[in-house]
Amino acid sequence: MTEPVIARFAPSPTGFLHIGGARTALFNWLFAKNKGGKMLLRIEDTDRARSTEDAIAAILDGLQWLGLDWDGDPVFQFSRADRHRAVVDDLLAKKAAYYAYDTVEELEAMRANALAAGKPPRYDGGWRDRDPATAPPGIKPVVRLRVDNAGETVVDDAVQGTVTFPNADLDDLVLLRSDGSPTYMLAVVVDDHDMGVSDIIRGVDHLTNAARQIQIYNALGWHVPRMAHIPLIHGPDGAKLSKRHGALGVEAYREMGYMPVALRNYLVRLGWSHKDQEIFSTDEMVAAFGLDAVGRSAARFDYDKLENLNGHYMRATPDEELIAIFKTSLPYLPGGKDAQAKLDAGLWDAFRAALPAMKERAKTFIELLDNASFLLDARPLKLDEKASEALAASDTREKLKRLKTRLAALDTWSAESAEAEVRAFAEAEGAKLGQVAQPLRAALTGKMVSPPIFEVLAILGREESLARLEDQAA
Repeated sequence: MTEPVIARFAPSPTGFLHIGGARTALFNWLFAKNKGGKMLLRIEDTDRARSTEDAIAAILDGLQWLGLDWDGDPVFQFSRADRHRAVVDDLLAKKAAYYAYDTVEELEAMRANALAAGKPPRYDGGWRDRDPATAPPGIKPVVRLRVDNAGETVVDDAVQGTVTFPNADLDDLVLLRSDGSPTYMLAVVVDDHDMGVSDIIRGVDHLTNAARQIQIYNALGWHVPRMAHIPLIHGPDGAKLSKRHGALGVEAYREMGYMPVALRNYLVRLGWSHKDQEIFSTDEMVAAFGLDAVGRSAARFDYDKLENLNGHYMRATPDEELIAIFKTSLPYLPGGKDAQAKLDAGLWDAFRAALPAMKERAKTFIELLDNASFLLDARPLKLDEKASEALAASDTREKLKRLKTRLAALDTWSAESAEAEVRAFAEAEGAKLGQVAQPLRAALTGKMVSPPIFEVLAILGREESLARLEDQAA
């Protein structure tokens, strides 16, 4: 019988859900979906000093915004401390672990001696076989795993291949701290075992941890899950990803106006490929995803590619669907709450009418909101520099007055009737269409870039259009 696939995402709530963590969650989610399995969520909150409720909420919100659901309720690691300690009691009972009573000074000297000898600092095993009765008074012991110093520990990794660690380089790691709290290494193994995790997919920076955790599995006589350590994400310059590259929380990408589907599509291509395909629907991602196509080289984060991909999704998304997504993002965008209040006051129909043209020139929701400013800005419009220049010629405002009079006389107000009247006016003035349309655009929108100007007239309506012309023609 085939073992059910159970993956897990296990973030530490010491900060936001950063972009590397989001990709790890996505890879686990896709792998589980592809195999018809489950993805579980575990909050590794054993670092009590740094774990916060706000960070937990940000992680859950970030996953939900990205559309990465998990199976069952989240597991909180700290709440399982009694179970972790019980496992250590079993290891102590079978001599697979031992109490170590080293003082702080002894540990510091051990570290200094190793570094002086050009060796990595590691525990020397001094309490492996010592009688606890010889312990100095007042020292609270830690519990260490009794590692077999001979031989090797092998990690058969689905991405990195077979990686071998000499056991002599892996010292007796701490399982319980002197205050009785479980360490990360122990808690991860126990939780993965108890949760039935079959596949561990995480960053390659955990590869050495994998060797240490395999030793704990072996000491307990437990089955070792399959492992896959995916490459890290670097900046465009090849350096470790930092905030200047894009190492921000997922919530920052929502605030920058990205669509969840676009960010998901972008993240899946960081370290994974499928032929030459760049654009994936969710179903296509699930169907195509496999660890065999995950590379070993670090992936490079590129804002330009993300923006272009987001622009593609904005253009490809049907208008009503895009509006629904845009509405959920509005409260997080700069100025979005004010814009939402204005739109809710009766401008959604105008926004809907302008959307086909506006989204063609926008790569993010921030740009889309900026494109919609001609709808939202209060009269009299504040002109940008180029719009001011377009209205600066001596006879321009007089022409706008004459054009306003002709437009006011239109029997019907539409893009078609307005276009016919503006063209007729330009011909009567002996001017090219652009010499009339550009000042008209400046007066109506405050900018020199907008949806097609005749559509703008129709969207704004007769009363608002004429009022804006009056403002600038005066």
